[in-house]
Amino acid sequence: MRTQSRRRPPRATLAMAAAGTLLAPLLSGCWVGAGGAGSGGNSINVLMVNNPQMIELQKLAPRFTEETGIKVNFTVLPENDVRDKISQDFANQAGQYDVATLSNYEIPIYARNGWLREMNSYVAKDPAYDEQDVLKPMRESLTGDDGKLYGQPFYGESSFLMYRKDVFAKEGLTMPAHPTWTQVADLAAKLDGAEPGMKGICLRGLPGWGEVMAPLTTVVNTFGGTWFDKNWKARLDSPEWEKATKFYVDLVREHGESGAPQSGFAECLNNMTQAKVAMWYDATSAAGSLEASDSPVKGKLGYAPAPVEETKSAGWLYTWAWGIQDASRNPDKAWKFVSWASSKQYEQLVGDQIGWSNVPAGKRASTYTNPAYVKEAAAFQEMTKEAIEGARPNDPGVQPRPAPGIQFVGIPEFTDLGTKVSQEISAAIAGRQSVESALKKSQQIAERISEEYEGR
Repeated sequence: MRTQSRRRPPRATLAMAAAGTLLAPLLSGCWVGAGGAGSGGNSINVLMVNNPQMIELQKLAPRFTEETGIKVNFTVLPENDVRDKISQDFANQAGQYDVATLSNYEIPIYARNGWLREMNSYVAKDPAYDEQDVLKPMRESLTGDDGKLYGQPFYGESSFLMYRKDVFAKEGLTMPAHPTWTQVADLAAKLDGAEPGMKGICLRGLPGWGEVMAPLTTVVNTFGGTWFDKNWKARLDSPEWEKATKFYVDLVREHGESGAPQSGFAECLNNMTQAKVAMWYDATSAAGSLEASDSPVKGKLGYAPAPVEETKSAGWLYTWAWGIQDASRNPDKAWKFVSWASSKQYEQLVGDQIGWSNVPAGKRASTYTNPAYVKEAAAFQEMTKEAIEGARPNDPGVQPRPAPGIQFVGIPEFTDLGTKVSQEISAAIAGRQSVESALKKSQQIAERISEEYEGR
């Protein structure tokens, strides 16, 4: 039983605790990352997620080196792995990496703990970067408590429903202009087997707070649930959470992709590209890959807003952004890379060299007035922009929230909380336990956070 006299640790301590045992390798011995003993001289080390847009950046980086003389050493890892490594290096200020891909979840927290370089001073001296062209929701999501910028977006995204419009037509089905999840489930059942080996829908089931918990939390929001109420009481044992989670688990088990418990963004992208699923609810950024010139499903897809139940909208707000470690040995050169990788000029380079549908969009207003981009990305660009601008990070559900975030809760502890809960949910998707059992365990985990935050 909790007592009123229990002493709460300060926020900085909580932030360090969120990194958990990840710090152990750093504290117990010498840890070496990319570039041996760290960057220096005329090179920088960049740690980034292995999403398609980042892989394309790596291929185009020699152009940056030609223009600046700065060599870039890349370390590229899957999402869960890259988050672990970033938390190790930045929390300890090891300085092994100058730049890392961070999201709008991490950047305000990292800034609060002094782990990042502020970017206002760089933006002020670099008017060609045109900071005001960056979409307002993105700028706001990368701003610290002190009102300063601590990140620049590489691309921005919300979430929406992607579907094979040719398969819908063949089956005599119509996607509603604003689908509900109930309608999506009905469509998924009818689309099973529409083509040999095709399943109705792909939904993430891979453990990870940024994997299965991202889409599932948007479902929870629109079904009327919340991780915590306005007083920080954990609500994972609420009827709304159970209804939403049972819906999600049943849908993916009955009409979802094979291997769902091991399927994240990358696996669902492959399933959609390879015609193994008829629908996919996920990040708007996926559309660029699906509509790329070499995509087998280019031109075959339709796009609809994130499905809802009790809310008017449900799409998340997310950006993979660049953060500069405060301990960087080369912060000025790091800024040159960041400003290049997030610039209008880089988007032009991607459009010219790879194709306009591959541009890392969702961050700049000018992208959506560029005739070349608008023409090439006509299938999805307007809906992407509307989803980003319509996202409600401070009011994503049907009740007040104690912290910002749509597909996450903006507190340091959510990394550990979301990961542990995701493991329980993934086990339910795999059939190893019931949803009721998964949520009972998850509620107990969340209540530990409630004990630290209630009364604040």
